[in-house]
Order: sequence, then C-alpha cells, then structure tokens
Amino acid sequence: MEFKGRDIISIEDFSQQEINHILDVSKTMEPLAKTGSDMLKGKILATLFFEPSTRTRLSFETAMLKLGGNYIGFAEPDITSARKGENLADTVRTVENYADTIVLRHSLEGSAKLAADVAKVPVINGGTGAQEHPTQAFTDLYTMRKEKGKIDGLKVALVGDLRYGRTVHSLAYALALYNVELFLVSPESLRMRKDVLQTIKSKIPVTENANLEATIPKIDVLYVTRIQKERFPDAAEYAKVKGAYKIDLKTLKGAKKDMIILHPLPRVDEIAAEVDATPQAKYFQQVWNGIVVRMTLLSLVLGAVK
Repeated sequence: MEFKGRDIISIEDFSQQEINHILDVSKTMEPLAKTGSDMLKGKILATLFFEPSTRTRLSFETAMLKLGGNYIGFAEPDITSARKGENLADTVRTVENYADTIVLRHSLEGSAKLAADVAKVPVINGGTGAQEHPTQAFTDLYTMRKEKGKIDGLKVALVGDLRYGRTVHSLAYALALYNVELFLVSPESLRMRKDVLQTIKSKIPVTENANLEATIPKIDVLYVTRIQKERFPDAAEYAKVKGAYKIDLKTLKGAKKDMIILHPLPRVDEIAAEVDATPQAKYFQQVWNGIVVRMTLLSLVLGAVK
C-alpha cells in the first residue's frame, strides 16, 4: 500500500487493511513521541485553521516538531488574506509553495476536498464543517485497540450530537469496516445523518435510541460528544437539546468494569469532572494518542515510513 503523497480527506477512502497499517505504525511511533526523531528534518507543515482548535492544531504541530520538522500557519483567518477576499483555492495554491504538506480546518463541507484538488502537496483534513474529521477517527481507533486490545468484537455507543458532530461521522464509517456492534444514542433531532446511517447499516448491526441508561450495561466503549452549539441554525433548537446527556458516577453504576469512556474534546457539561478519576476515563490519554497517530500520518504522507 502506498501512502507517500496521499491526501487524507475521508475515512471512506481507506480500507480496513490500510487503517490497521496506520494503527500498527502508530504503535511503533510511541517511543519516538517521547524521545523525538529527525525523520522529517527539513520538512515543513502548514496548519491552515479557519475554525477554532486546540487539540488538532497543537497535536499536529507537536507531532511535526517531535519528528524534527517545523510548521507554519495560522489559527485565526482574520489575520490572513481571506479577510481581503482571497478564496480558499488561492490560499492553498500560495501556501503549497511554503510547505511540504497542509492540514486544513474549515467550516464549509467539501473544503478539504477542494484543497486537495488544487494542491500539489498532500492535504490532511483537520475537520470540515459537520462532515468529517478523519484523523480524530484514527486516534479513536488507536485508543480503542490500545485500551481494549482489539476492535473486532467490541460494542460501541456513540452518544450526543450525532447530526452535527463530525468526529462521530468519521468514526462510524471506520467502525463499519470491523466486526463491531454500534449503538447510536441521541435526541431525536440529533440523530445520525442519513447518508452515514445508510452506509454503516449495510455493514454492521446498528441500534438507534435515546436511552443512555439502557445502553450503558451492554457496551465496551462509551464515546461521548458535546452538543455542537456553533452548528445549530436556530438557537431555540439548541436550547431544547442542551444538556440532553450527562455522564456522572451515577450514570456509570450499571457499566462494565472494563468499559472505557472516550471523548474527542472539548467537553462542556456532558461528562462530570468526578468521572475523570475513574479507571474508565480515557479521554486525556486519547489526547496523547492523537500526537502519536498524527506523527504516523505525517511520516506516511511525507514518505519517511511506509
């Protein structure tokens, strides 16, 4: 399989074999995440973030530094020529002259695909609108395999905003490539997008409901997401579902002892702080795993590893 020069736009572009290879390489990358490496010395990453980000942007920049490379970019579009009216295609065509690969986050669906179509360097989707977030899905899968020892055979619940949450779209596509049972728990108005649901239901068992308490005893992985306030077209609709689910110690009473809790972060109030001290809480380890996985992705698309 060939990764050098490859764009990372959608999980749907990857086979299970390719995903497993990314997870395998990530395991070997763990020591380098602690000691550092010079395998990407002389390479430059451009981080073009037209939307707010903490973990995705900083983990990509950290990953590049740990591999001996460097980065340029911006985290606020108002300080760029976009404010003067420059379109995305021209921004990408300009930046590719400065960098060996580009990570893009943008509010518009399809923006990463557009960037990949015009760029001569590899483009990595750092999150596009409410569409997809593939590098987070690789991180989620790596965390599941690391903590549970496997992906096949798991029962996984995706909880919260399944309509606007781009992380759950990518993760659902990825999980559908494995032998898993998927539970989709959300308010009626935030159910999984029909295009995603149609694809995954043709591959794996999927149960949709709004009852978190009834689902928790059955599952091995609880994947919690926040309600995506910024993507609601109507503030009144957001108010109706705000705080629909809250994971606290009481909620976890019926859970399996070895169930793990994941969250792509940031969280608002959907996981109580008291849960952080439980052995089931793995969302901050998930953050570290994001550095490891993004080191792998950068190394692969830039040809430092195969």
